[in-house]
Amino acid sequence: MSVRIVLGAQWGDEGKAKIVDYLTADSDVVVRYQGGANAGHTIKADGLEFVFHLIPAGIVHSDKTCVIGNGVVLDPDALFEEIEDLESKGISVEGRLFISPNTHLVMPYHKRLEQANEEKIGDAAIGTTLRGIGPTYQDKINRSTGIRVGDLLDAEILPKKIRTNLREKNEILQKIYGQEGLDEVPMIEQYMALGERLAPFITDTSVYLNEAIDAGKSVLFEGSQGTLLDIDHGSYPYVTSSNTTAGGACTGSGIGPTKIDEVIGVVKAYTTRVGNGPFPTELTGEMGDRIRDIGQEYGATTGRPRRCGWLDLVIVRMAVRINGLSSIAVTRLDILDELEELKICTHYLRDGKRVEHFPSDLKVLSECEPVYETLPGWQTPTDHIRTYADLPEKARNYLDRITELAKTPISIVSVGPDRDETIPVD
Repeated sequence: MSVRIVLGAQWGDEGKAKIVDYLTADSDVVVRYQGGANAGHTIKADGLEFVFHLIPAGIVHSDKTCVIGNGVVLDPDALFEEIEDLESKGISVEGRLFISPNTHLVMPYHKRLEQANEEKIGDAAIGTTLRGIGPTYQDKINRSTGIRVGDLLDAEILPKKIRTNLREKNEILQKIYGQEGLDEVPMIEQYMALGERLAPFITDTSVYLNEAIDAGKSVLFEGSQGTLLDIDHGSYPYVTSSNTTAGGACTGSGIGPTKIDEVIGVVKAYTTRVGNGPFPTELTGEMGDRIRDIGQEYGATTGRPRRCGWLDLVIVRMAVRINGLSSIAVTRLDILDELEELKICTHYLRDGKRVEHFPSDLKVLSECEPVYETLPGWQTPTDHIRTYADLPEKARNYLDRITELAKTPISIVSVGPDRDETIPVD
């Protein structure tokens, strides 16, 4: 029995779904505990490709159970699109997918408000995915306006909440953004019908998970986004609206921290981020374009090109500290196979002084310059390799240096997108 968390140790897009899929083989239950349809998790297995925004990646294993916890914000349309895509590929979720009644719902007005706000603030926009995630979490914290999955089953409460919310949201849309409001009647009808469709999935998932753990089952928690996008610890305000760090697994699912055995941080072998915000090791020239083209670095949710840069161990060390990482899973090592030399950022310099820790103040961060170590590339394919010892010596040197700088062991190395292109490290 083991209870493990897999989460991103950078700005997201680290390849968490690949690691979750790999570890699901030794798990009984896989849990999403935060975020929403703003996340895109891609899996390639058995000749098929799956892109998940809400359903845990473990669902492709037909004998596993999956949970969407209370910390997630749920877009029903996105959920049923994923279910239909899975069924078209011969995978049924019946009896294997459970959703907490405390999970908050993304409503149509949340998407409209987010888009209107991003358009209004222009160059100062955060660069969200426009999926309504921020406004949904805002209503959740506001308490009086949040609508939860359990509300869909109450024919008296749901219409009242929608009517009350629409009075407020329509006023904002019309008077602040100069846009048309939304009609309450079709929305009430739509969400009452959604309640009937979601009813078979709704379960007290906190009880379910704690009973599963007490019964000796292995549970795997799947994080969304990355540590540097955490609402409290990330590069604020260019962050997401939830806690992407290890603590979010407990609050977002209803289990206690003493139940956690292991926390695995997923680190891409270089660094990327989507949207606006600081990026000390970003490569804006030919090398950045080269890495993006080799790695096909485009967002699974938005299709936007990702910003690319060298591996930054300052932010990896931050992820180790905040999450209490037990180990690191390094992904996309194969993308570096043809490069002549590689750089690792070991620390920053500000006004001639060494900066070891990622600054929370963006003004201070903007004054920091990355300091690099240069290592030779191995310039040979690695996607066929299945043992650590068989990796090229220069690739092992690169990985060993990551371990030294992060002061955390590497437990998994991924050398390709497919499930079998994975190297366990003893």
